[in-house]
Amino acid sequence: MGMLDRLKPIFGPGRVDVKNRFELLREAISGTMSKFYRARDRNTNQVVGLKILDPAKTRMFEARFKGLKKPTEGQIAIQFHHPSIVETYEHGLTTEGAQYLVMEFLEGAGLNSLLIARNNQLNGQRLRYIRQVAEALGAVHAAGFIHRDICPRNLILTGDSQTMKLTDFGLSVPATPPFMQPGNRTGTPNYMAPELVRRYATDQRLDIFSFGVTAYEMCTNELPWPRGTTGMAAMTHDQPPVDIHQYRPQIHPQLAAAIHACIEPDLKKRCPTMEDFLKTIRNLEYEDQP
Repeated sequence: MGMLDRLKPIFGPGRVDVKNRFELLREAISGTMSKFYRARDRNTNQVVGLKILDPAKTRMFEARFKGLKKPTEGQIAIQFHHPSIVETYEHGLTTEGAQYLVMEFLEGAGLNSLLIARNNQLNGQRLRYIRQVAEALGAVHAAGFIHRDICPRNLILTGDSQTMKLTDFGLSVPATPPFMQPGNRTGTPNYMAPELVRRYATDQRLDIFSFGVTAYEMCTNELPWPRGTTGMAAMTHDQPPVDIHQYRPQIHPQLAAAIHACIEPDLKKRCPTMEDFLKTIRNLEYEDQP
C-alpha cells in the first residue's frame, strides 16, 4: 500500500461545530495560517490544543501542489505517536469549512520564549532536549516526510519540563520527488537551508540543516549567521558559519562537531541523517566539557 493510500481522509461523520463542541479557554497563539486555542472538549471534558486553519491561506498554500494529492496537515500529524512529537487526536473540517486539529495541550514553555528570555531552564538540559528533538525529527523522516519548519517556535516543553516536543506540520510534505522540486521556499528564514532559498532541489537534509541551526542557538543564544527578519536572512547561509566555540567555548567538542555537521552549507558534506547525528553524540553525558 502506498503512502498516499494510507493518507485517505479520516474526517469521520460530518463537520464539527467548534463553538458547540469546544469551550475556548484562551487563544494561545496566532500563526500566519492558523489560530491555536487552549480549549475544553465538551465531549470528553479534556483540555486540548485546538488549531483552526485559515481556509483562504490554506488554499493558497496547497495550490502550490496542484495535482499532487498533497496530504493535509491533519493527515500527516495524526500518524505520529512518539514521545517527542505533540500528539494529534483528531482532525477534520469545521462547519465553516476550515481544517481543524485537536491535539494535546502542553503546559510548558516554548523554546523560542526560553531563548528570548535567556531563561536558565535550559542549563544542564540542552543535550537531553537536543537528543529528543533529533529523535522526533528522525521519526518524521522515517515516516517519509519533510517537516520544513524546524525552529524554536515549533518546539515546546511538557509541563514538567522533562520533554521537548516537536509540533506544527503545516508546511510538511512527503519526501517524494514531486514535492522536492525547486521553487517551494516556505519555512522560517533564519533556519532555512541554502539549497531551499537558492531554489535548488531539496530533500530531508534541509530539515537537518534547520535542526542544526536550532541546536546551535539552543547552546549559544546566537545564530551561526546574521539574524534577519525577512527572507533575505537566509541568503548568507551558503557561507561558512561562525564557529560555535566563539559563543560557547566550553561546549563538548563532540557535540560542537555534530552540530556543525548539520549546518554544513555543502549538501555533500552535511550530516546525512538524524540517525547519524544521534550516533555521533550517543556516548555524551553532558553538553559541555567536564
